[in-house]
Amino acid sequence: MALKSPESEGDKGPWETEDKEPGSSPEPELAVSTRRPGSGPGPGFQPPEGGYGWLVVFAATWCNGSIFGIQNSFGIIYTLLLEEEKGEKSQQEFKAAWVGALAMGMIFLCSPIVSIFTDRMGCRIPATAGAAIAFIGLLTSSFTNSLEARFFTYGILFGCGSSFAFQPSLVILGHYFQRRLGLANGVVAAASSLFSMSFPFLMKMLGEKIKLAHTFRVLSIFMFILMFLSLTYRPLLPTTHNSRAKLGRSLRQQCLGHLTNYCNMRVFYHRTYRIWAFGIATAALGYFIPYVHLMKYVDKQFTGEKKIKDTWVLLVCIGATSGIGRLMSGRISDSIPGLKKIYLQVIAFMLLGLMCMMIPLCKGFGGLIVVCLFLGLCDGFFTTIMAPVAFELVGPMQASQAIGYLLGMMALPMTAGPPIAGLLHNCFENYHVAFYFAGVPPMIGGIILFFVPLFHRKTPKKQEIDSSKDKMLASDTIMNGELLPGVPTTEAHI
Repeated sequence: MALKSPESEGDKGPWETEDKEPGSSPEPELAVSTRRPGSGPGPGFQPPEGGYGWLVVFAATWCNGSIFGIQNSFGIIYTLLLEEEKGEKSQQEFKAAWVGALAMGMIFLCSPIVSIFTDRMGCRIPATAGAAIAFIGLLTSSFTNSLEARFFTYGILFGCGSSFAFQPSLVILGHYFQRRLGLANGVVAAASSLFSMSFPFLMKMLGEKIKLAHTFRVLSIFMFILMFLSLTYRPLLPTTHNSRAKLGRSLRQQCLGHLTNYCNMRVFYHRTYRIWAFGIATAALGYFIPYVHLMKYVDKQFTGEKKIKDTWVLLVCIGATSGIGRLMSGRISDSIPGLKKIYLQVIAFMLLGLMCMMIPLCKGFGGLIVVCLFLGLCDGFFTTIMAPVAFELVGPMQASQAIGYLLGMMALPMTAGPPIAGLLHNCFENYHVAFYFAGVPPMIGGIILFFVPLFHRKTPKKQEIDSSKDKMLASDTIMNGELLPGVPTTEAHI
């Protein structure tokens, strides 16, 4: 049997074997995953640990900083939308909140879909296309004054594009770094936080000087630059296909095989994962409310002599301590064994809920600054601990899909939270009840997460053994986005 590399018919590739002589004893046929032409190096590949990889780090930093700098500063856009909207006042807060909530929700809702495209096409194409869609969304938002139109241009187009641009920026780092992957992730987390901290000041200044339409056009420039930076995501880990994937299989079997690859529901067999995901999704209902409504609350609460001009400082405080929290939580979680690190998320959610409820009780601007510093710290701890907890619950082979499904589950409550808060404002004519409401879901989520380690200790041993076999039960086709650094890119199935 002769297996040839697809890169050359005449030369022997690294997977080619000699033809068997007649009469020789038969061997089990091997199905060997081979890489596509030009897809990257073969087995035994070691990441460069620097060099061109630092350009990729810069591109990922620009991606994270610009996308979440705009998203987390939506409170400023929200106030500009309310100033521009001429409709019925009682419905303004509710409708305007949907614009930002849809955008944030689409980032999470599209995550499982982005994983499929990244697995199939690599990182460069989805990221570049996503940046282009986000650019179009922001640019077209500048040509309409209708909130309903901006539901689509900003909420759907910019949100979907951001999702497709953002997720590959996380995957691509593993192609260029292995030994220094923690350093690369730390640089991206810290630098993007510093980068995003500049957006509240920039957007506040632009809103006052050139108004909302031109502000959208300036912000679209960041996405335009991101399109070209995304082209640097040159994949080093190959996208692979199976040389015997289609032999002896009907079209129906092939379709079912692809469906199984892309919609692997095995993670939901883990009871503790289901509990954890439900707790996170519950907490997400109140998570995004301060980002949307805090700026407008300050404008209404502090009037006359107490009027605050530099309200953007609050968003800068959240961004600053979020970056600090990401760096701190990474080091702290490394020192906590096993699933006990989930208690960091419990503390973060309980404190996040408490801080949301403290917002209406703050009588001075200094108190709000302290609250926002803690809000950012909680945000940093919550987001950074997600991946390590997923690895502990379902194992490394299913962690990628576990996180993808989790982000998808977070989409609905995260989208619904800000409009519900806007509706509460319309009903009670103040933001007090809205912020009290925002604090309840994170606290409930924290209580649910507290019991996850207790249930995990009662998990049957059989389920643990099944988790250890995930690598052997992996799909025939090894997808680009699922490859971990250092994992061989060919597999033989007897």
